[in-house]
Amino acid sequence: MTDDPITVLAVDDVPQNLRLLDAVLSPRGYHVITASSGEEALDLLPASGADLVLLDILMPGIDGYEVCRRIRSTPGLEFLPIVMITASGDQEKRRAIEAGADDFVSKPLDQGELLARVASLARIKRYHDTIEHQTAELGEWNTRLEARVREQVDELQRVNRLRRFLAPQVVDLVMDSGEEHVLESHRREIVVVFCDLRGFTSFAESSEPEEVMGVLADYHAVLGELIHRFEGTLERFTGDGLMVFFNDPMPCADAPERAVTMAVEMRDRVGDLADGWRRRGNDLGFGIGIAQGYATLGRIGFEGRSDYAAIGSVTNLAARLCAAAEAGQILVAQRVFSATDGLAEGEMVGDLELKGFSRPMRAFAVSGVRMREARTGP
Repeated sequence: MTDDPITVLAVDDVPQNLRLLDAVLSPRGYHVITASSGEEALDLLPASGADLVLLDILMPGIDGYEVCRRIRSTPGLEFLPIVMITASGDQEKRRAIEAGADDFVSKPLDQGELLARVASLARIKRYHDTIEHQTAELGEWNTRLEARVREQVDELQRVNRLRRFLAPQVVDLVMDSGEEHVLESHRREIVVVFCDLRGFTSFAESSEPEEVMGVLADYHAVLGELIHRFEGTLERFTGDGLMVFFNDPMPCADAPERAVTMAVEMRDRVGDLADGWRRRGNDLGFGIGIAQGYATLGRIGFEGRSDYAAIGSVTNLAARLCAAAEAGQILVAQRVFSATDGLAEGEMVGDLELKGFSRPMRAFAVSGVRMREARTGP
């Protein structure tokens, strides 16, 4: 509740009565404004800030009853307390109630009664004002909250759409920057890892769909955990085939090392799965190809469905090396093997004739990775 003084609008056509009301109320801390007619009161009221009206009934022109009715029909003043000043008995009081008055004081004025009634109604008015103010504040808070919730829902839907189609690193980069320009087409050197299962086609043809889906679920779960751990960007699943690249959209200084280390762990983890598959009569192997080179990257697709993709010969080379790999083998291009700076252990398998490439491509079979301490030396 405010500490501002209570403002009382006193309405009477007799100046002596107005002076009396002012003399009684002002010393008690009330702010008194006066009007000598009903018309004047109605003109003053909207801008007066009055908390209460003391209204004489018998006045020339518009009488107190009509003034009361007009106040009650004015938006924003419906609950303004009105005390009617009566000179007669019950009939005037009844008409005053019908007009909308809240209380009465009788002439000649009893100062104690006047002060008590004014104080009581002023207190109620302040409570009403406080409730209205709090209601308005609550409405504003609700409006802001609704707007914030809408923003958060829109943001969540946006994130969910991105996470459905894009790699986690891409989503995080878009959300951190607040813009999607990072998805625009650009050129960068990347390291591509392509892998798939050997014997999957024949397995899928001869097995029940539920069994195929079970194998894929276990396979994808293992690879997905490793892709996230090594912070690779997953471009797509194509059945048993899977393509991951490093150094985009997040720069990665050790992309070849990460790719090879991830590939070794993939081979070992899928090898454990393959042992279980073989016990159930399913002979499935796992091959990996890794290549390094420049590609054009960006968002491809259409409204409502898009992927973040890499386009270029480097992706084809990784896929061809994967196709050439035997079960349990990791074939990497010479550039990748050299770029690991001694991390990768393995041997050259020779120059391979790969479909889509006009000249032989030298490849290495990675058997494992050295411990970093061992290869860095003292």
